[in-house]
Amino acid sequence: MVNNVAFVHITEADSIDELIADCADIPPSVRQSPSHPPLPRLAPSWEVTDKCHAQVEDLDEYV
Repeated sequence: MVNNVAFVHITEADSIDELIADCADIPPSVRQSPSHPPLPRLAPSWEVTDKCHAQVEDLDEYV
């Protein structure tokens, strides 16, 4: 198996033109983002159960 890894020497851009040129060299597959972010997942609903309530029932102060 052969790895197609290119060795890149990274330097800081000295001007905005150099920075733009460096960014233009980034492959499109890396620059492109998905058309839309994934939808957020809904958190499962919860309620205080009798078991949960019993844990603090005899406490005068619950902190």
